[in-house]
Amino acid sequence: MTAGTWYQPLLQGLESLARLYPEDVDPGEDLRLALDFLDWPITAADVVRAGYVLGAIVGMLCVAPAVLVPSKFRVVVFLAAVSLGLLTTHTVHTGPKLWATARRTRALGATPDLVARTVLSMRLSPTPERAAVFTARTGEGRLANSLEKHVRQTRHTARSGLAAFGDAWADLFPALRRSVALVTAAGNAAEHDRGRLLDQALTVVMDGTRDQMQSFGAQVRTPATALYAFGVLLPTALVALLPAAGAAGVGVTPLSVVVLYNVVLPGILVGAGIWLLARRPVAFPPPDVTTEQTGVTDWRRLALAVGAFGTVAGWLIGTSILPSWGPPILAVGLGAGLWLWLRYRPIVSVYGRIRDVEESLPDALSLVGRRVANGRAVETAIDQAADELDGEAGEMLADGATRQRQLQIGVHEAFLGRHGALEQLPSPRVRGSIALLALAAREGRPAGSALLSLAEHVEDLQTIEQEARHSLAHVCRTLQSTGMVFAPMVAGSTVALAEGIGGQTLLGGSGQSLVWLGGPVGVYVLFLAAFLTALATGLTRGLDQSLVGYRAGRALVCAGITYTVSYLLVGILI
Repeated sequence: MTAGTWYQPLLQGLESLARLYPEDVDPGEDLRLALDFLDWPITAADVVRAGYVLGAIVGMLCVAPAVLVPSKFRVVVFLAAVSLGLLTTHTVHTGPKLWATARRTRALGATPDLVARTVLSMRLSPTPERAAVFTARTGEGRLANSLEKHVRQTRHTARSGLAAFGDAWADLFPALRRSVALVTAAGNAAEHDRGRLLDQALTVVMDGTRDQMQSFGAQVRTPATALYAFGVLLPTALVALLPAAGAAGVGVTPLSVVVLYNVVLPGILVGAGIWLLARRPVAFPPPDVTTEQTGVTDWRRLALAVGAFGTVAGWLIGTSILPSWGPPILAVGLGAGLWLWLRYRPIVSVYGRIRDVEESLPDALSLVGRRVANGRAVETAIDQAADELDGEAGEMLADGATRQRQLQIGVHEAFLGRHGALEQLPSPRVRGSIALLALAAREGRPAGSALLSLAEHVEDLQTIEQEARHSLAHVCRTLQSTGMVFAPMVAGSTVALAEGIGGQTLLGGSGQSLVWLGGPVGVYVLFLAAFLTALATGLTRGLDQSLVGYRAGRALVCAGITYTVSYLLVGILI
């Protein structure tokens, strides 16, 4: 990351706050390492100072209303203010460490691909230094950048940089250090032992990925179930009990419900979600795709127009069929949901195209590898394999083969060069595999067996990713369906019941009207729709902005409609 991104104003604000704290502080090594990894232009000491100052400011602002409340409640307000101040300080101090952990977890999803490229490069040319340079040059993302940094530091030495690279990531992924150590050892081993060591290096990293994901999948079920129970089931059930509380003389005011459902509960859930995501060992995020890239349709203006239409339509519909709280809830659900849904739809469609090519990649590599092993040139093998493959992968190979013939250029330039066949397909896995094809074109017939091995390795990598997602599938599907349908349906029904019961109690001479209840509960429903969807996506694919935005948009639309319809249906029945 560079300093010119979205968080630059935040860092400037922290630096300004840090100047207000004159004392020396000891930030700790963990915070220094996190800031160094994130490349944030702020010192760890300034972050600690800013945390103390911001916590004090928040505490003083929260304790100020104590003079306006009855004396018997002032102790509670004071304790709440102190707690919020301490929580703010802790958030500032731990935020960079959690963010760095999330970024490193996202980066580790590329580990099996990176080791596979290193191993196969070693098969073609058994030199660890050359393999490290090739792997760093053909990779993308933080993991490849880290390897490139260590390769650069060991340049003009007898080392390859692989050992230092493995040590740098060993705390989060010990299998990576063992794997690159085996690759380094293979460079000094006899020829009959080299293949065994390279196979073992790849096995170690794949088994490590599989074991970590299976362990996390088993561990996450209990906290996710607790989050589901205390964040969804209990709060929605409490809505139905509010009329009884009013009838019993317990004051149920709009302010108390807003504080509980729109401040306390969301805060607890966000904290729990961050805790879960920070403990995820490996993420397999989709490739980085933006609307600025060639071939990606820009729907931002269309999304804004449709979102505005959804907002107006939601407000008008809510005004005609719902109480006073209905228009803003339905307008936000439809407007924000449609905007997010369409805003990221083109990018998610590119993800689908990339997935189609990656699924066919083992077949493509196998077809090319067999022909190269039989003595065909790589260029000819690619052209022939394109005729046998259907779908996106066949079109990609055919496009590259056509560029080779027409422009008389090599494999690398035809696929990876400027305006190459992969310019509109930003998949690190596909690009790394094609880079190995380009390397094989220089090696000739001996590269055929390496390409066949690459096909097997790519298929193994896909299997590992599928197993990793499968280990979390049940929990994440439950979270997503809860946010989109179940929680809005139950909440809408309980709000209608509470209003009906409250109205009957009020007519009986006691109790209080709850006609306002649908507002704060509706806000909580929309929060759950976006939050649970983001959490489920983050657990399976990492916090990818486009994927989270797209799925959260769908969830908001479904939640807004479901909440409204369930409220109306139950209201009719009672």
